Amino acid sequence: MKKFLALLFVFLLTVLSVSAVAEDSDLLSRIREKGTLLVATEGNWSPWTYHDETDTLTGFDIEIAKLIAAGQGVEAQFMETDWASILAGVDTGRFDIACNGVDYTEERAQKYAFSDPYVYTEIVLVTRKGDDTIRSFEDLAGRTTSNSPSSTYAQRAEALGASVVYVDTLGETMVMVEQGRVDASINAKGSVEDYLSEHPDANIQIVQTVPGDPVCYPVRKGDDTVSLVAAINDILRQAREDGTLAALSVKYFGTDLTNPL
Repeated sequence: MKKFLALLFVFLLTVLSVSAVAEDSDLLSRIREKGTLLVATEGNWSPWTYHDETDTLTGFDIEIAKLIAAGQGVEAQFMETDWASILAGVDTGRFDIACNGVDYTEERAQKYAFSDPYVYTEIVLVTRKGDDTIRSFEDLAGRTTSNSPSSTYAQRAEALGASVVYVDTLGETMVMVEQGRVDASINAKGSVEDYLSEHPDANIQIVQTVPGDPVCYPVRKGDDTVSLVAAINDILRQAREDGTLAALSVKYFGTDLTNPL
């Protein structure tokens, strides 16, 4: 019995030691140990992240996420969720990283650690075709728009004095504008152009285009995530230098968005 208890004691000490090491290691080490990078994405925001005609998850951010994972010798495990849950999931550790065209803002940077920018996009103001009462962003005061909750587009609309109706997807946003259920919407130029290419008869129009915020990858802020951000930046730098990043941008957006506007 004494020998059994001694062996059990040694076993428990070993388990506790291994657990302590795992807890003390940084996020990148834990990712490499488990062999997977948990990636949050919507899966319904073309051309960033969407399902193709075979229902395969693809898109600009999906391909880059795979590059980031491969650079660490692990597999990217994509976890599709609505936009409102993405950053919250990164914050709680449910996801290692968010790959979903996330804009960098000073407000978000207070809570999340961001990679270097990898693309620079423009944003557009969309109205119902033929509506000439809204010609610029300044005309949104007192009007209604549709956007995902907590998105920078919704925040911009609210700052301009608009009331925002929250929806989950770009498709819902555009349909609400088409049907006159809201007056306008703000969104990424590439996504709206992609929507128009798939819906050429859509009853919407772009009335103004302005520079947007730089797009970066957010991870949870903390001492244990510093090495992950550095690793992501290394992959992005390599992809920029060898032309991969520009090629992917042209593939999905039709133009090179990798340089500051």
